[in-house]
Parts: sequence; C-alpha cells; structure tokens
Amino acid sequence: MMSEEQIKSLHATGQQLRRGVLELVVLSAIAAEEEIYPSTIQQKLKDTPLEVKEGTLYPLLTRLKNSELLQYTWRESTGGPPRKYFSITDNGREFLDGLLDTWNQLVTAVHQNTQNHLNNE
Repeated sequence: MMSEEQIKSLHATGQQLRRGVLELVVLSAIAAEEEIYPSTIQQKLKDTPLEVKEGTLYPLLTRLKNSELLQYTWRESTGGPPRKYFSITDNGREFLDGLLDTWNQLVTAVHQNTQNHLNNE
C-alpha cells in the first residue's frame, strides 16, 4: 500500500501532466470553432480530468494571445457587458500542429515503454 507521501507525490505528478496538456487541449478546442467564448471551453472540459477553472483558463488565454497564437474580438452581449471571443491565428495553427506531432510521439513512446509493465501484471 502506498504511503501518504507517495499518494501526495502521485497527485502532484498527475497535476503536472494535466497542466502540460492543457495548452494543447485549449488550443484544439479553439481551433475547432470559428470563435469561442471561454465559458464554452470550460463546458467542453467539464466532467473530464482536464476540467479547467477560470483562474487557470484566463491567464492561459492571455499568455497564448500575447504569444500571437490567439486573437480575440469583442462581441455585444444581450445580457450584460461585451464579451471576448477567441480564435486561433495562423501562427497558432502551426504551433498546434507542432504540439500534436509532439503529443503523438510522446503517446507512442509511453505506450512502447509501458507495455512490458502492463503485460506482466
């Protein structure tokens, strides 16, 4: 049975993995739409291990926008102030393609290197 310290370490490692793929998932969600409102991104990730809170999503969107991977436009809202709708830039699409290539390479490598462990269980 794992110790409390090992359980904490496992949880921390899981958090790091989720953070690492969040950029890929958020860019993919935005690329799938012409424009997207941040709460729609949150809704897409709801009830998944990658569920994202506003305090995580908005700084990520700002960083991606400042890196010229995203852009936004203001849209009037029927029930309040104008809203920012995000879209992916051409640079963002190229970046996303590179992330997807890297992701696929990692998935293959992890699968190849964990198969022996899984087969011996």
